[in-house]
Amino acid sequence: MKRIVALFVAVLFAGTLLCGCASHKTELRHVVLNEVTRSVFYAPLYAAVSRGFFEDEGLELEIVTGGGSDASMTALLAHEADFALMGPETGVYVVNEGKKDHPMVIGQLTKRDGSFLISREPVEEFSWEQLRGKSVIAGRVGGMPYMTLMWVLDKNGLTPGTDVEIETGIQFNLMGGAFEGGTGDYVTLFEPTATAFQKNGSGYIAANIGLESGEVPYTAFMTTPEVLKDDPELAAAFIRAIARAQKWVWEADDAEIAEAMAPFFPDSSEEELAAVARSYRETDSWMKTPVMTEDAFSRLLEIMDFNGELTAPVEFDELVDNSFAEAAVKEIG
Repeated sequence: MKRIVALFVAVLFAGTLLCGCASHKTELRHVVLNEVTRSVFYAPLYAAVSRGFFEDEGLELEIVTGGGSDASMTALLAHEADFALMGPETGVYVVNEGKKDHPMVIGQLTKRDGSFLISREPVEEFSWEQLRGKSVIAGRVGGMPYMTLMWVLDKNGLTPGTDVEIETGIQFNLMGGAFEGGTGDYVTLFEPTATAFQKNGSGYIAANIGLESGEVPYTAFMTTPEVLKDDPELAAAFIRAIARAQKWVWEADDAEIAEAMAPFFPDSSEEELAAVARSYRETDSWMKTPVMTEDAFSRLLEIMDFNGELTAPVEFDELVDNSFAEAAVKEIG
């Protein structure tokens, strides 16, 4: 009898140890990502969460919406976030300010401007000449939405500030509300807001700015030098999850992408999300891998220089660390 009891206790103890080990294995590390805004444009990010790719890497991702690249960079510099998703131009500004231990780009998410020009009236045949003498809510001076719009206006023979009035005093996440309130003849908005405006009659999509501006590293993931130096495996795990999601969105259909994004856009139907996902995929707006090219980076600097926002040239390797992205692509295949 004593032997039976002893055996039972031993088995119970071993089972407890095994359960403890299993619990330990499933314990996730909490990390914070500050995103510049909430947009269907960033579908691969949301898919990485809902499809469990971060969990597979042992990470529990908390996403905080900054409401502008400057806010996202501030959160990163203040160590309020482990990673930030924002325009890489913000990193150029930090380098130009002379900060040596500055955040680095470790992966690219989108490859062109994801915003749309919204008109107050329905537009059957749009031409940029229609903006002459009109006003546009364009976002913060120095931000990518603003700079790419200025680039497009110039390319179409319009001088910002002379031919077109540019409204820059409205915070990025308040631009849609300001337009609905009567400010401006046009506004630039991301999805799903652009489609929602058109659906409820608040505005009408006139042009896809990303198709007009061409390829540029529009949004990228950045992290601190502390993470890269002291916890490189965290950066590697994060980018592996993103790389898997980037591959997945190009293989999935529109309905599957919409389903993956739905938890992040409770006010949008899956039909609406599928439509905008199709639009971004058809316009080749998402990167297929997180690896940023030097050519794309050079285009970014060209647009910044055109806007008078480039204090001094920045070398590619000074701001971009492709090692994690390249390793992820090689590992995933």
